[in-house]
Amino acid sequence: MTAQTQYALKNLLKPRTVSRSAKKTCSNDQPSSLLMNAPRRPLASPDSSAPADASQRYHFKAIGETLQEPVELAEECALAIAYNGISQAVMMISPANLEDFVVGFSLGSGIVEEASEIYDIHISGTGSGRQADVEIASRAFWKLKEQRRQLPGSAGCGLCGVEALEQALPQLPVLPIAPLPPAHGLQDLRQRIAEYQPLGKTCGAVHAALFMDAQGSILLGREDIGRHNALDKLIGALSRAGHDVTGGVAVVTSRCSLELIHKVQRAGIPTLVSLSAPTGLATQWAQRHNINLIHIPHRSPPRVYSPAADTDDGYNE
Repeated sequence: MTAQTQYALKNLLKPRTVSRSAKKTCSNDQPSSLLMNAPRRPLASPDSSAPADASQRYHFKAIGETLQEPVELAEECALAIAYNGISQAVMMISPANLEDFVVGFSLGSGIVEEASEIYDIHISGTGSGRQADVEIASRAFWKLKEQRRQLPGSAGCGLCGVEALEQALPQLPVLPIAPLPPAHGLQDLRQRIAEYQPLGKTCGAVHAALFMDAQGSILLGREDIGRHNALDKLIGALSRAGHDVTGGVAVVTSRCSLELIHKVQRAGIPTLVSLSAPTGLATQWAQRHNINLIHIPHRSPPRVYSPAADTDDGYNE
């Protein structure tokens, strides 16, 4: 870690106080501010180019060679998130679609129950250190402070900032039973998602999360160095666009662990498809909470883990 990065992280971890009456701006330049009551944005078509700042050109030399060759590498930065002036988390993240991430992280982590409880997001900073100052509703902030007050010390359990067993295994409502996506919508899915992975095609080293409608059409995709971050960005983008996720499908290119199940459950997305196998606990949780869980292996037909195997899933017709 460079001295510059250490300095940035040190400053990000300092307690911050943000004036709730501070002037807010909406701009594409840094610092930027997102007003959550602004008009909803339509879902964008796939972009063939990677987001700006998400990658940079570097050079390498092959072993035994003297000639330098250019290569694009994915960038990452530390994003410190503060709610109503109180520091909550520092996440390592791809420096793109940060507002989407903050909204999705807030929803997927249970900090807010719906996007309307987020009043404002102010992104500042450049380079390896960024700051997100988030203004949330008093009810959500009170709940967040109660959670923090009940946490002894700052030791983490390794679940992306979760500090208590109750947060790792939260009490979440069972979703209504939803039909499985049509089998034809899963055909050639690995190939179809490529156009939503411009950063992955350019430099690799990133995960992707995508959203399909009930007919199997891909509507949106997000990428990030972190698999949780990619899904948070997707959920945030869907929320900011005001898109109805009823009957929809979230697709992740990474392995499927319990945290990803929690995120789609909180977002109300009834089906999660992963390109890597799920864990046993994720499968059990999905079965108990009516979440459709499907794995698409490289060379085998889709495997339905939830609903349970003794349920007629319609894939055997």
